[in-house]
Amino acid sequence: MSARRTVALVTLGCARNEVDSEELAGRLEADGWELVSDAADADVAVVNTCGFVEAAKKDSVDALLEASDLKGHGRTQAVVAVGCMAERYGKELAEALPEADAVLGFDDYADITDRLQTILSGGHHVSHVPRDRRKLLPLTPVERQAAAEAVSVPGHGPAADEVTIADLPEGVAPASGPRTLRKRLDDSPVASVKLASGCDRRCSFCAIPAFRGSFLSRRPSDVLNETTWLAGQGVREIMLVSENNTSYGKDLGDIRLLETLLPELAAVPGVERVRVSYLQPAEMRPTLIDVLTGTDKVVPYFDLSFQHSAPNVLRRMRRFGDTDRFLGLLEQIRAKAPEAGARSNFIVGFPGETEEDLAELERFLTHARLDAIGVFGYSDEEGTEAAEYEGKLPEDVVAERLARISRLAEELTAQRAEERIGSTVEVLVESVDEEDGVVGRAAHQAPETDGVTVLLGAVADLRRGDLVTAKVVAAEGVDLHAEVLTVGSRG
Repeated sequence: MSARRTVALVTLGCARNEVDSEELAGRLEADGWELVSDAADADVAVVNTCGFVEAAKKDSVDALLEASDLKGHGRTQAVVAVGCMAERYGKELAEALPEADAVLGFDDYADITDRLQTILSGGHHVSHVPRDRRKLLPLTPVERQAAAEAVSVPGHGPAADEVTIADLPEGVAPASGPRTLRKRLDDSPVASVKLASGCDRRCSFCAIPAFRGSFLSRRPSDVLNETTWLAGQGVREIMLVSENNTSYGKDLGDIRLLETLLPELAAVPGVERVRVSYLQPAEMRPTLIDVLTGTDKVVPYFDLSFQHSAPNVLRRMRRFGDTDRFLGLLEQIRAKAPEAGARSNFIVGFPGETEEDLAELERFLTHARLDAIGVFGYSDEEGTEAAEYEGKLPEDVVAERLARISRLAEELTAQRAEERIGSTVEVLVESVDEEDGVVGRAAHQAPETDGVTVLLGAVADLRRGDLVTAKVVAAEGVDLHAEVLTVGSRG
């Protein structure tokens, strides 16, 4: 570029979006852009949107409007929408939100620099018409590989020249395979790594497969190389993310590939923790439970996507299981790792849900002893099967059930935290602040979604990235307070 231009990335949504933003940042920096943290200091503000639920869509629109307000009052010249909402709605979003100077889909990621230069030069980018990506990726491994070369999906870029670490600017690494770059946007001791993109499940309430595509695993060597690079950047905990981690490897011909990969990731020098998110209960297998509960540095943490426990509701959701099967799964896990962390999300007010179904969910929650519980009231997602279901519940009934289960969840997770008083935990220090003290997370606490552990006692010399052993002395809601015993390793 003739003049160095600045860009800011504003990220909404899940950890997968955070990885996408770092991949976009890596591409941009490699092409000479200067990355800034404040949109007000950027020539272009790129908003990585979330398109999962109505609340997230509203937050994404608000972020785009907020960034647009900067135009004409300072440096910001353009606002660009990327991410799931941009991919899902494309031209429709561009027409409804003229404040955004462009709406870019996943296929634009490989050419992000060209797109932003065109926009800054006064050019117009024609937004795509959304399409159903479920139809783009065939099921056989050979066909999937061919599709990966032809279809741009976050984490699986289109064919391009190979890139090696030696070719990249300092602080930029290969990620999601050699065709994509990644640039860290913070100095946290924790980083997410994508195992795959897309999902082959067809839950009746979920639109994700329509815009994220069918399930496509990354190569184990790419995941390992990215983890090694992140460890070299000071990352101590790796969190593996995708729409469904239990499916990893099935399209590569080995459904047990995750069991093989986890010990290799845990052996990377500098990595102290490997955490696996989003596990499908119906796809859990004894060998995976064994690895998750018995591998050094792989934390026994189970982010299980139950969604409900009443058979009637689960079948309408096009999911499997019931209260007793789910409780049995948790018993299997705790038989091998009694202190294992377990969390899940639940949807209440689903079409056709009865009072008996809700009572069945309450029975499950009461006996499950989950460390963290997310509860959501059902709302229609356009393009999903459930949006066409009969038996929709009135909004006030959904709201009442949401409040009822949320109160129960808050009570039960607080009780579970109190059960941990007296236990010894390993805590990764994440923040050291004069006002808030020293705060980190025990093995059963995932970043952002779960509680935290406040460290007490000999904390004066602790710093971010330290891994300490501590004894839990109190609980406050889902948060723990723990007395430092020893410092296991320094960040």
